[in-house]
Amino acid sequence: QVQLVESGGGLVQAGGSLRLSCAASGSIVDINNMGWYRQPPGKQRELVARVIGGIITEYADSVRGRFTISRDNAKKTVALQMNSLKPEDTAVYYCSANLFAATGWRDYWGQGTQVTVSS
Repeated sequence: QVQLVESGGGLVQAGGSLRLSCAASGSIVDINNMGWYRQPPGKQRELVARVIGGIITEYADSVRGRFTISRDNAKKTVALQMNSLKPEDTAVYYCSANLFAATGWRDYWGQGTQVTVSS
């Protein structure tokens, strides 16, 4: 069974840094897009950063220059280095991957990890 598990969330002061990690496991044949989304309190889930087709990186305007996404294809992991954190970065962060498994291509989501940035 395919699973995506996030780690690395926590509480940090404004200006600080956190590194989120996500590991995909299970009977995965291939992974296309893989990245991070977040959902602030009372708001819709939004894209933070992703690697498209394992080649092209895409960042939300709000995090560009502060966050860095990276993938390790061999380990089936994706990480998000978050620097210069702001209170508005507070959200539940979700790892997501478009991958090929027993049911074909589909999107998978992790359980989410809380990131709280204090002012």
